[in-house]
Amino acid sequence: MLRFFTAGESHGPSLTSIVEGIPAGITVAAAQINQDLARRQQGYGRGGRMKIEKDEVQIRSGVRWGESLGSPITLVVENKDWRNWEKRMSPFAEDRDDRIAVTRPRPGHADLTGVLKYNHRDARNVLERASARETTMRVAVGALAKCILNPFGVTVMGYVASIGEIEANHANMTPEAIFTRAEVSPVRMADIVAEEQTIALIDRCKQQGDTLGGIVEVVATGLPPGLGSFVHWDRKLDGRLGHALLSLQAVKGVEVGLGFATARVPGSQVHDEIAFAQGKGFVRHSNNSGGTEGGMSTGEPLRVRVAFKPLSTLMSPLHSVDLRTKEPVEATIERSDVCAIPAAAVIAECVVAFVLAQAFLEKFGGDSLTEIKRNYEGYLEQVRQF
Repeated sequence: MLRFFTAGESHGPSLTSIVEGIPAGITVAAAQINQDLARRQQGYGRGGRMKIEKDEVQIRSGVRWGESLGSPITLVVENKDWRNWEKRMSPFAEDRDDRIAVTRPRPGHADLTGVLKYNHRDARNVLERASARETTMRVAVGALAKCILNPFGVTVMGYVASIGEIEANHANMTPEAIFTRAEVSPVRMADIVAEEQTIALIDRCKQQGDTLGGIVEVVATGLPPGLGSFVHWDRKLDGRLGHALLSLQAVKGVEVGLGFATARVPGSQVHDEIAFAQGKGFVRHSNNSGGTEGGMSTGEPLRVRVAFKPLSTLMSPLHSVDLRTKEPVEATIERSDVCAIPAAAVIAECVVAFVLAQAFLEKFGGDSLTEIKRNYEGYLEQVRQF
């Protein structure tokens, strides 16, 4: 079973992940992972933290001479800002200083509920782990998952569909064309007009001390039919995607294919009609379902959209209550971004990649890449000959 754990705080010494279930013989290079880590740090509207950090992974176990061994893989990313926080985030009791406690919880963040749940008196004990800095390791793990999918021609692409009320016009463009253009856009949009409007909007929000959310889209191509299952609720592919994506900080909505729009039109305008093409097998004339039916991949491109709310740290803070005095105060201000949606597209892309790699290994599982390829090719032949 492919699974992972992450550990580390936003201003701790490092962020760590242990990934278990990677088969032997998978090509793994730190440079591949670092490429996605660098993409996560980019985007117009990012804050000062990204000027301090240069996220680069260290592979501490499970890989030898560029290939996975089949044993757990340990990934570590050091926090360069740690040297400025050594006393404030120290593990040693003698460094305790209650004068620096964070006692003004931010609306929209985990601060208040976290201190109530864990009986803390300092929201720093909550916000450090709840921080979106944790997504650094989600990206590293997702980049590792892509190493499993790459040999089988599966490509996962993330880009921005909208920021605030500004929607990118990606009509009549293939996912590959959108992705290629979006990768050179500071807001990760393939629409130049929307890009310019979005940059101006981010600038206005920064002046006002406000933040922006948005919607990102992730498309995966090259998937075979049959990943996931209709048999049990927790094996359904779209359900697992929703679970993984909703676990990301600030995510408030996930839709597959037409999503909520399917509730507003008749079934004749929703369901993808089926045909049979000689040499190709079963095909669909449309992809309104977003590449899943009955909790399984259809073989069509997988398409998911993810809604991220605006960041909780506002430079013009909202009203709150002090944890100690219970008096009205302004919420605390932590170093933050005005808009992180361009980065969110990369994060969502990597989360989707992990879920797909997990489902892929469940379907074609083996202890080595050679064994998986044999299982995969046999299944494709079975589908072709159906």
